[in-house]
Amino acid sequence: MDADPTGTLPLKSEQHIVASRQVVRQLCQSLKLSLVDQTKMITAASELSRNTLIHGKGGQMRWEFVERNGRRGLQLHFEDQGPGIEDLELALTDGWTSGSGMGLGLPGSKRLVNDFDIQSVPGRGTRVSITKWK
Repeated sequence: MDADPTGTLPLKSEQHIVASRQVVRQLCQSLKLSLVDQTKMITAASELSRNTLIHGKGGQMRWEFVERNGRRGLQLHFEDQGPGIEDLELALTDGWTSGSGMGLGLPGSKRLVNDFDIQSVPGRGTRVSITKWK
């Protein structure tokens, strides 16, 4: 069974975080990513889903299969209309945390994927896009 090539999942509860991991696993398997790359993408998605729920006060995960230079990939977008991030550079620093976590979410997620983009406007929300290429 192949996964839907595009879709959206709400991130409004802990159950949605679990669902996001399951969806990303299915998408990675559909793309035939290696087990290591599947694990990296699922881990990054889990971290970013949790950030969207906790720091962004809920939002959504969107996904799409993408192609560039003959390569296929999976792109995930985590979007919220939360408070935004005041200092992106600081937020991407290893060990820094705005809460009680270990500060591994954003920089750790960035290391796990091939492409990472973050846009945030204080008072308007945050969008993080990640891509893993086959």
